[in-house]
Amino acid sequence: MVMLTILIVLLSWAYGLEGADVVLSCSLIEEGGGMGGMMGGSMFKRTPSTLVFRDLVGNDDLSPELVTPYNPPETPNADDLIFELMLPSLQIPNADSLLHADCNEQEVVCEISRYVPRGADPDSLPAHFISSVQLEGSGLSLTLVLQTLSSETAESYTPPLMQSKLNLPLSQSGTLLTEVVFVVFSRVPSVMAPIGGDAVLDCGFKQKDSIPGQDVTLEWRLQHRGNGHKILDMKAREIETEVGSDVLVEREGTSAEADLLVRDGNASLTLRRLKVTDEGRYICTVGSGEFQTQQVVQLHITQPPRVTFSVEKLAFQDNTPQKLSCHCHRYYPLDVQVEWLSQPPFVEEPVSFSKESTLSSHQQHSDGTYSLSSHLILRPDEHPPGTVVTCRVSHSALDTPTNASLTVDKLEPKTAFWTGIVLMLVISVLFLYQAFKSTGEFHFLTLQ
Repeated sequence: MVMLTILIVLLSWAYGLEGADVVLSCSLIEEGGGMGGMMGGSMFKRTPSTLVFRDLVGNDDLSPELVTPYNPPETPNADDLIFELMLPSLQIPNADSLLHADCNEQEVVCEISRYVPRGADPDSLPAHFISSVQLEGSGLSLTLVLQTLSSETAESYTPPLMQSKLNLPLSQSGTLLTEVVFVVFSRVPSVMAPIGGDAVLDCGFKQKDSIPGQDVTLEWRLQHRGNGHKILDMKAREIETEVGSDVLVEREGTSAEADLLVRDGNASLTLRRLKVTDEGRYICTVGSGEFQTQQVVQLHITQPPRVTFSVEKLAFQDNTPQKLSCHCHRYYPLDVQVEWLSQPPFVEEPVSFSKESTLSSHQQHSDGTYSLSSHLILRPDEHPPGTVVTCRVSHSALDTPTNASLTVDKLEPKTAFWTGIVLMLVISVLFLYQAFKSTGEFHFLTLQ
């Protein structure tokens, strides 16, 4: 998908409106643009288009003097693809983040394609489109169902200018007037959670002119490494003052609230006691009446490493080098970086000497976590007493690297040899003493 930036962030107070206009550069996606991916072709054709959010949201922090309202082309062109959303037909959650995207240098993915409601004739009017808007790093992802406004709602004039590609009537300003009739959204499309913890995958929907007592369907599926399976399937409806539901749960510790789904449009999924196998792309599909669409929420499972040394005390025996190992226990995901630092006495900054270290292979445990060890040969002439040796470990589950440190103690002479000799002498003396004592008692008995 092509990353596109917001072109304009505009305020329309000067025209008596209460909110802001936002203009996005998009692509109209159509099938049959290539040779099925062969020889560099593509199955889809992309046509540049524009999506205009009219009166998106009020914002008292922006000054009217600093921005310019959106102005359509002076001369309407039948080849232009400008989708103009007449808002607020349906309030879009967290839409104010779109106002600041350009200033924050955030990128936007915006795509539009044809959409056929369930049970509708593809050639019937009003026409429908589906638009996907994803804002980088803001925690906002939208899937909008757009419906063209009827001739009674649009500005009436004769003859209408027809859009050349879509063969749909345009407004006098050359835009295709639409309104949002259904939206599925996620305010947190990427979630990180630890092993054994809980996670809430945010998903919600809003519908214009929903029918009381209408069924609302919700399905959550997990896609991971090419495989997919259903996690939860729910059908809920409100009858008088009660909410009834049929729920099928495929994973233990999974839940969604039928009351919140029907009354508040909250389709969020709760996952408890997370495992590594829970990681992946979760697809939230919501259906209500003739509309159905989805959002994708990515769940990342994390577990920070526990860092330990192979010894509790670091001391050299004369001039003999010593092997020191730094163990990183049970982390996830796989990537971990180990750096060795040495800070001799009276030196202000530690020095890295990781090039001298070696790494073991990754060990994977039954719960999906990994362990790794880094080994280093230390020499007393390079690390005098008082030197602080640090193993610094970096991992995506850590906000900052974690350190494990040991201080080199004073040199200790080899005392084991002399200790052994002394011990042998003591044993020998005791043995001789017992031997002489036994011999003397024997002779005494003989003389008697």
